[in-house]
Amino acid sequence: MSGRRARGPLQRVQRRSRELQAQVEALRAESAAAAPGQRKALSQRCMQLKKLVDENTNALHDLKKADEPAPVGNYNQRKEEEEKLLLKLSQQLQKLVIVLDQDNVTTNYAADEEHQKNPQTEDESGEENESEDEESSEEEDSEEADDDDEDKLLDDPNVKECIAVGNFNAQQEGDLTFMKGEVLLIHDKKADGWWVAENSKGERGLVPRTYLVVHNEDKENQEQSGEHIEVVDETADGTEIKKRTDSHWSAVRRAITENDTVEVLATIGAVPAGFRLSTLFQLLEEGNQFRASYFLQPELTPSQLAFKDLVWNSEKNTIYPRPTRVSQIVTLCSCKMIPLPGVSIQVLSRHVRLCLFDGNRVLSNIHTVRATWQPKNPQTWTFSPRVTGILPSLLDGDCFVRSNSLYSDIGILFELGITYIRNSTGERGELSCGWAFLKLFTSDGMPVPCKMYELLLSGGTPYERGVEVDPSISRRGGGVFHQFITLKKQPVLVVKLRSLSAQSKDILNLLPETLIGSMCYIHLLIFYRQILGDALLKDRISMQSTDLICSPILATFPQLMDQPDLMDALRSAWADRERTLKRSEKRDREFLKSLFVLVYHDSVFPLLHSTFLPDYKWAEEESEASRWKVIADFLKKSRENDGALQYLLSSENTHKAFDISELAYDFLGEARENNPGV
Repeated sequence: MSGRRARGPLQRVQRRSRELQAQVEALRAESAAAAPGQRKALSQRCMQLKKLVDENTNALHDLKKADEPAPVGNYNQRKEEEEKLLLKLSQQLQKLVIVLDQDNVTTNYAADEEHQKNPQTEDESGEENESEDEESSEEEDSEEADDDDEDKLLDDPNVKECIAVGNFNAQQEGDLTFMKGEVLLIHDKKADGWWVAENSKGERGLVPRTYLVVHNEDKENQEQSGEHIEVVDETADGTEIKKRTDSHWSAVRRAITENDTVEVLATIGAVPAGFRLSTLFQLLEEGNQFRASYFLQPELTPSQLAFKDLVWNSEKNTIYPRPTRVSQIVTLCSCKMIPLPGVSIQVLSRHVRLCLFDGNRVLSNIHTVRATWQPKNPQTWTFSPRVTGILPSLLDGDCFVRSNSLYSDIGILFELGITYIRNSTGERGELSCGWAFLKLFTSDGMPVPCKMYELLLSGGTPYERGVEVDPSISRRGGGVFHQFITLKKQPVLVVKLRSLSAQSKDILNLLPETLIGSMCYIHLLIFYRQILGDALLKDRISMQSTDLICSPILATFPQLMDQPDLMDALRSAWADRERTLKRSEKRDREFLKSLFVLVYHDSVFPLLHSTFLPDYKWAEEESEASRWKVIADFLKKSRENDGALQYLLSSENTHKAFDISELAYDFLGEARENNPGV
């Protein structure tokens, strides 16, 4: 009897992928109808399953055609299809973990609150819950197959009409309110469980998947006759809908659902179909938690009794350096083949925003670098142009990146964007022209090599997959030659990871553990950190003291991180003063710190309170020009008068009113709480 031929390596991976796919589908179906107490266990299963998917992906990457025992037709195509399937499974599991974890937080909080109100009923309710669990488990076993079929049918992209099984009131702008029994038309089924739907009045918005079932007449008749009312009520009223206070989801919701502006611009040919509202710009608008000024503040330990990233070295009379897992210098080189906007909009700024990202969450501040371009070649963006004098920090393409995050999928997210104004309406906005993700560690946990990377840009938002920046490029024909030409026309971002010298590492290690910024002002940040260490760790009377610290530089310096022209003014003033120093003075650390404080008080500090300086507004040419004129005039007078005192005492100059609290540093109010994810 002839033996059965053994499966090849690719066949074994494919079989394992089908098994994992079935497990993922079963887990998703189970999670959709899970009770609050089951979500923690489901989350753990989700993480275990994701680990198995990642292992199978790594095994797939290691396969070679030469390893097959027999010829395999379309080997590369089959391998690519398998990779897409595994990527999809990994993304589904990642999003499911986030949903389950957020639901756990909401459910646990509600349970704790109820327990505090009625602690004496715990034993009674426990006995009731046990009996209820036994009954519900029997029902679940008998109805498991039906639930799986319903979930699969509900997730089918071809099924467009759904019926609401409960009342839902919009939680925030962009959600759609509906009533039980209302028929909704589904336009887009998002993986996070919030779908884009339209009601009978033509109103669109986001709706939760857990409130929907497939619309058919049989089910309507059952509901009208009173059948399954108990199950429907449990799904509609018992399901915890996460409040989504997280700024990430708010920004994603805007970028995906508030897409009318982009659709209008794409319809009139002003922008390609792959453009979206800028996700990172929306996050910056949510508040200060993604700004450099926030991450510049010291971080508290979990006990709230000490600083995590600011420790005093009494032997050297300065702060300890803090080595981190991620410590890189990234150079933005150029952007090529970026689609041109139409004549109906005027571009005010072309720029790249970058941050640390793990595929789901932003893990650092969002840093912006403005690009330059030439009229002869408008599809190419460049950075760090040659200028007379100092290079503005906003144009500096050399960026430092620091993080101590332990996430294996951590990398740098680059989002290309434009700030525009519509010529017909005067409407301003910010669009994403594509995004790219550079993973910083391999599957083995090793840092990726320092070299030049040419990253293909994807369209849509970082939470969408398979969207092209300009789909019209790939639809213009077929054939190998055309594919080669099409690849040459795809938009790309060219970046370089630079290896660090020992001196560069020592400098970066004096910065906060998590921060992205421009290399041109790194020496100013180190001065601030050292002065901060003196005030918090050396000069405080007692470590238990929480008194306000009267220090204008500590209280106001972080504001410069959000006003790059003032940071450039401080750079210029310090460079002028540094040129006059002797060698012995440059080696005296204490002297340099005291001199830096004087330069700060004579340069940017008076400008922060001047009524002549307009408020900082992004990408407004007139405002930027008028601000720089005020800054340049003040710096000139300060140099001529050997300080700002005469300018401050002059009756011609007026300043904004302020109280002493604005000049005092409240480290408890400013310090960041410990965030293990970052």
